Amino acid sequence: MFKKILIANRGEIACRVMKTAKKMGIKTVAVYSEADKEARHVQMADEAVYIGPAPSRESYLVMDRIIQACKDTGAEAVHPGYGFLSENEQFARRCEEEGIVFIGPKHQSIAAMGDKIASKKLALEAKVNTIPGFNEAIEKAEDAVKIAQGIGYPVMIKASAGGGGKGLRVAFNDKETFEGFTACRTEALNSFGDDRVFIEKFVEGPRHIEIQVLGDAHGNIVYLGERDCSIQRRHQKVIEEAPSPFIDPATRKAMGEQAVALAKAVNYQSAGTVEFVVGKDKSFYFLEMNTRLQVEHPVTEGITGLDLVEQMIRVAAGEKLAFKQEDIKLYGWSMECRINADDPFRNFLPSTGRLVKYRPPAEQDGVRVDTGVYEGGEIPMYYDSMIAKLIVHGKDRTEAIVKMRSALNDFVIRGIHSNIPFQAALLQHPRFVSGDFTTGFIAEEYPDGFKKDSVQPADPKRLAALAAFMRYRYLEHIKMIDGQLAGHEMTIAKRFVVVTGSRVGSSEDIKEIPIRVELKDGLYSVYIEDGGDITAYNIVSKWRPGEICLHATINGTQKITAQVERKGVKYALVLDGAHFECMVLSPLGAELQRRMLVKIPPDTSKLVMSPMPGLLTNVSVKVGETVTAGQKLAAIEAMKMENTLVAAQDGVVAEICANVGESLAVDQMIIRFD
Repeated sequence: MFKKILIANRGEIACRVMKTAKKMGIKTVAVYSEADKEARHVQMADEAVYIGPAPSRESYLVMDRIIQACKDTGAEAVHPGYGFLSENEQFARRCEEEGIVFIGPKHQSIAAMGDKIASKKLALEAKVNTIPGFNEAIEKAEDAVKIAQGIGYPVMIKASAGGGGKGLRVAFNDKETFEGFTACRTEALNSFGDDRVFIEKFVEGPRHIEIQVLGDAHGNIVYLGERDCSIQRRHQKVIEEAPSPFIDPATRKAMGEQAVALAKAVNYQSAGTVEFVVGKDKSFYFLEMNTRLQVEHPVTEGITGLDLVEQMIRVAAGEKLAFKQEDIKLYGWSMECRINADDPFRNFLPSTGRLVKYRPPAEQDGVRVDTGVYEGGEIPMYYDSMIAKLIVHGKDRTEAIVKMRSALNDFVIRGIHSNIPFQAALLQHPRFVSGDFTTGFIAEEYPDGFKKDSVQPADPKRLAALAAFMRYRYLEHIKMIDGQLAGHEMTIAKRFVVVTGSRVGSSEDIKEIPIRVELKDGLYSVYIEDGGDITAYNIVSKWRPGEICLHATINGTQKITAQVERKGVKYALVLDGAHFECMVLSPLGAELQRRMLVKIPPDTSKLVMSPMPGLLTNVSVKVGETVTAGQKLAAIEAMKMENTLVAAQDGVVAEICANVGESLAVDQMIIRFD
């Protein structure tokens, strides 16, 4: 067994590999760029080696520096994680030539599976189901149209070297094929330096289901069940689960055996994943093989009890697999949510900066958090947006969903935006809960993007009761303050009015909810009067003003965790992805509120303002230019970081209001649109 390994990666996967290495008694070496010198994986490792500037092409992708770091530290092996050099055939070969063990498959296996056209031919030879299509590189758009007509619409146009959704188009007619072919070639050349494109049948009602395989150097290969990765946004996985709610045992066996046949065809030695597209009739077709550890590997670990990183290390050290196919049993249900630094309410624009608060849920009762960040740390702009992976395991799918909802409610991130509200919304959606979804689920259910009102509270009255409870607790806190005159102590009123509306604090669409609060022996009884009916919420909670998470038991059985914020008499609560904002006033205060003139905030939808103090380093548009949503507008440098501002919507530039080189204040105007 190795005494020391180097992890040629960063973030959560570097920390994940180190965790297993330390468990096995193996010393670890981290590599880091300028942007990562304070990163968590650097702190976790036994040694750390600086390998270059922040951009990955100057650090994490420079093979010579990583190999030199192995030599300088005496690391006998290198684990590449996922991304970066993990599927680079040249890097695997270089390691072998330098006498460094590559903890992954042999370079020949990576090469065979890395090219989509070549891998499809290999799959055909191994008698693996493949999607009908034309498996040679196509030269002309006219040829692409003829081929598509022969296959039958709809078809998928794919770049041979593609990945991450780049170089991919679905065409339903000749015109879309012609235009899509040209766009795919250009995109593939720009992204991968390889403009080869092929065409295959597009499977309708598709699910993305993958089989985890594991092979050793002694010819033993097993499959470890399947993962359902159909919940995707723009071809990027969002939620993964194992097993799949769609696959039956017979289909699982057939897919697993074909995955093993393909792995054997390339003499596969390590953990790998064979991806399939599965139609609504359970017909399945080979997509590609990922010759590395997958992001979503923890859900397979959850249902098998195996540590896949440990297995990769043992296989690389020459050990035989300690189990056979008949020994593999699947237990319960596991689910993973990718927690990313992006803003779901602004079309998932990246969010960088300091993690002011970072408090993941406790790792207990089947909850696991794989992360590479810490409170006070920075989320840099140079790498992917993943903050953490939240994984749960339950006895069945229903229990796994309940645990995931609870864990998301308890996951505190402040200082940057995260996709937690979106994940929570997906976990509530009836189609997801029933297991009735395809890869088109998110596009179908959220065609206009994700908004705060995309999820409605299951019980708005319950949230109003919690807001009134918070107000009462705040008044109790004030009452405890020293210095009150004897005989003039504060008394807390029992009656409140919770005011909600389309814009809290205005007179538009307001709704007033009369509430009475009674306190006895630590039990807060909140009574809501609505049209003569009275609903009671008996709340037990140790929540104190200032705490973000409100844990409470309601009516003796409902255990909930809401994230809360108070601003004066305004309260904001988020529970299960639903946002609830209100004011909690006295009856007289509610009467006066009705008579108040409300200042309407200015419309800033056509302005681009600086989100932080910093130096304006670039303006990428000109007056009169038409821009589209997502297009780069400007760049601001702050805290040694360059932050890119992109268009939130389409528009025409009317005015450039700041000059390059100018120091900007928060909310200073940079660009105005017509």
